[in-house]
Amino acid sequence: MKIYLPAVAFVMIIAMTGCTAAVVAGGATGGYAVATDERSVDRMVDDSTITSRINTDMINDPVVKARQIDVDTVGGNVTLTGVVGTREEADRAVAIAGRAAGVKSVKDNLQIGEKSWAEFFNDRVLGSKIKSKLIVEPEIRSLNIDVDVHRGIVTLTGMVDTGYQKNRAIEIARTTEGTLRVVDNLKVYK
Repeated sequence: MKIYLPAVAFVMIIAMTGCTAAVVAGGATGGYAVATDERSVDRMVDDSTITSRINTDMINDPVVKARQIDVDTVGGNVTLTGVVGTREEADRAVAIAGRAAGVKSVKDNLQIGEKSWAEFFNDRVLGSKIKSKLIVEPEIRSLNIDVDVHRGIVTLTGMVDTGYQKNRAIEIARTTEGTLRVVDNLKVYK
């Protein structure tokens, strides 16, 4: 019985943080996201290539701890979010992103400091709550919106059809218990 307890606890944590749905539905939603994203396939490929290049360059950099930085690219505009140890690391990550081919701009949403396990867990739960609310919102294509949470600061990145959808997504994030601030990186397609 003692052997199974850690496994059960791990599965419960994964389920509570919303990772289970990502693991189970990851393959299925990938095709849906492409089908519902307002960007052209070429633009999505370009953005994905930019993100991959930046992640690779950060992994190979001796200063940057890439696993703590989330890179999102929409229309060649890059947003870096996460918690890093020093200002030097943040500046280096921004420089790496800025020199990648195809990058139009870099938005630095990096926080300096250390993130505790409790903060990590709380951020995962908050992100799951916001994603769940976006999914049930009838007029929002939730798969087009990336939700990143670091120390209670929610960053929304992606494409939406209208200003109403953008404002509604921001309002959902802002009014979800635990949100300290919302960073808006949503682009209106039309």
